[in-house]
Amino acid sequence: MSEDDRRRWNSRYREQEGTREPSPFLRSLDDLLPRTGRVLDVAGGTGQDALWLARRGLDVTLLDISEVALERAEHAARAAGVPLRTLRLDVETEPLPPGPFDVVLCLNFLWRPLFPAFQKVLAPGGLLVFAQPTRSNLQRHAHPSARFLLEDGELPGLLQGLQPVSYTEGWTGEGRHEARVVARA
Repeated sequence: MSEDDRRRWNSRYREQEGTREPSPFLRSLDDLLPRTGRVLDVAGGTGQDALWLARRGLDVTLLDISEVALERAEHAARAAGVPLRTLRLDVETEPLPPGPFDVVLCLNFLWRPLFPAFQKVLAPGGLLVFAQPTRSNLQRHAHPSARFLLEDGELPGLLQGLQPVSYTEGWTGEGRHEARVVARA
């Protein structure tokens, strides 16, 4: 991402009020996700999903390009009394931290070159949890723009040797057309 992108995200997070709830998709995986181990939350913003995972007892590292988002996540973690590691990282130009991670979470962020990196940092048997709107989302929503959307049916081909545990693609309860996958290393 460019420096302009970082500034734009910082501005967006400064303007954002309140705290967001964890992803309904992530919460739906409660029985599947481990209660111990290491998690990498990629482009996790203000950390609502990272905090939910940390409350479960997981050792979570939150990555984002925005230091404003990471500061908000750190504040929320302190307030909740849970440990959370944060790392400002431009995942489009810098490598992911070394694993192994038991879970890699990437929701609402698409950078196709990350998929081979996800496989490299996952522990054997580790889970990739990924969700992103598809091009069909444009039927109802102008954002995200086509540049940031998966093609319909594209996600399974990006898994790079990971084995799908579950895969869905369609309109969600939140009104978005998303591709969602949980895949095992």
